[in-house]
Amino acid sequence: MSPPSRRLQTKPVITCLKTFLISYSLIFWFTGVILLAVGVWGKVSLESYFSLASEESTNAPYVLIGTGAAIIIFGLFGCFATCRGSPWMLKLYAMFLTLMFLAELVAGISGFIFRHEIKAKLKVAFKNDLMSYNSSDSSRSVVDTIQQSLYCCGVKNFTDWSETPYFQDKGIPTSCCRDPTKCSPETLKDLDKAATEVYTTGCFTLVTNVMEANLGIIAGISFGIAFFQLIGIFLSCCLSRYITNNQYEMV
Repeated sequence: MSPPSRRLQTKPVITCLKTFLISYSLIFWFTGVILLAVGVWGKVSLESYFSLASEESTNAPYVLIGTGAAIIIFGLFGCFATCRGSPWMLKLYAMFLTLMFLAELVAGISGFIFRHEIKAKLKVAFKNDLMSYNSSDSSRSVVDTIQQSLYCCGVKNFTDWSETPYFQDKGIPTSCCRDPTKCSPETLKDLDKAATEVYTTGCFTLVTNVMEANLGIIAGISFGIAFFQLIGIFLSCCLSRYITNNQYEMV
């Protein structure tokens, strides 16, 4: 056993570390809730928005849901381990945070490296929706929603519709019109006339421009969250070491 004087000196340090680690774990738990909510929203909204339930589907929502759920569980575990003052639990918590840190770094770097491939898959998915616009109600709804909400038309621009079966029959969809009352069937079947009545900016171009403009901010936030794990690792290891070395017992 450590001398009483040493234990009295150590107790405030451990109490301080406990307070910081519990606060950290609660923040960590809250980030898990946010990730889980974003993942569920992405599954419900984004996949239907881009009609990605097809062969061009993405696993991103599932990754967010799984990551968020894991963070919630281990965030609570971290609070429990801190309150119990169990060295092996704290070490296990630190190990999980280390794995999370490495996984987030790999995911962030991979996302940056393969961003062009991700954009290409989204582009193919949206092109498929345009090509099946005349035959699929789901594709029609998705495309109309995107064009009306983003004030855009086509993939790169409104002329993309000239390559679709729908254009051969009815021309450009009315969801591309700035003012539907001014878009006659004859105008929508003529690209030259339609140029003055429809949105000329492509939907894919608009979305990717916004993504690229904010890429630096997104990368900074992502790596900031990843390095946030280092604080938890440091606090967990320090608390575990103090409890072990000084044989501190929680009352």
